Amino acid sequence: MEPPYAGEHQDHTPHPISPVGEDRISFASTKAPSAGKVILALVIGLAIVTFFYFDLGRFLSLDALRENRDQLLAFTDANYIMAVGIFIGAYAIVTGLSLPGAVILTLAGGFVFGAVLGTVFVNLGATTGATLAFLTARYLLRDTVEQKFGQSLRPFQEGFAKNAFSYLLTLRLIPLFPFFVVNLVSGLTRVSAGTYIGATALGIIPGSFVYAYAGRQLGTINSLKEIASPNVIGAFVLLGLLALVPVVYKKFSAKPVS
Repeated sequence: MEPPYAGEHQDHTPHPISPVGEDRISFASTKAPSAGKVILALVIGLAIVTFFYFDLGRFLSLDALRENRDQLLAFTDANYIMAVGIFIGAYAIVTGLSLPGAVILTLAGGFVFGAVLGTVFVNLGATTGATLAFLTARYLLRDTVEQKFGQSLRPFQEGFAKNAFSYLLTLRLIPLFPFFVVNLVSGLTRVSAGTYIGATALGIIPGSFVYAYAGRQLGTINSLKEIASPNVIGAFVLLGLLALVPVVYKKFSAKPVS
């Protein structure tokens, strides 16, 4: 469900038709941001500053994971349900705030829970966090972007909306596109939340499994580059291109036969 437009009110004065499409842009978007948007932006900013100020990223490194692997296994064995909840919550927070460390968390998930369950828990955390980032970008930024660039963005919005699932699936399958960028940019489009969640949950499965499986061999990994080998990336690119087949088919099948 999309967040409501801030400050929307009834007005019987006729207005020109919005150039963006059927969805009307709130004219209150030209005014100062609502208190809710300001508070949300401040909370997000404070959380990000806290993360970097206290150098919490040091806990999300390959060395830290190796050093604490025995403690992680012991804690999980004694408190399995709690460990699952903490893991999914931490992954959602890291992803939702676009913080570094998701790859290390995926390795940790595979190491602690196994490749299959690790992939499931990573998917839940990553999809939840990505959805939060998507909705936040939509709530905070979309009205402003449409107000300023609505006319120029209209062709992109219409084209993306027609094939949103295939496009998003491709972006998720190919790891060359930064995860957080796709989250934020998608929030500025007209793609529905359901389509976004479905494409995200499905598209991140291959990559999550590769890293979760690698987490089982944690002791033999010296660098993250060993996991993201050219062959692995090539396989992801191939999967991403296959996701575009429906778009290409639709485009050529719509052309009249001469």
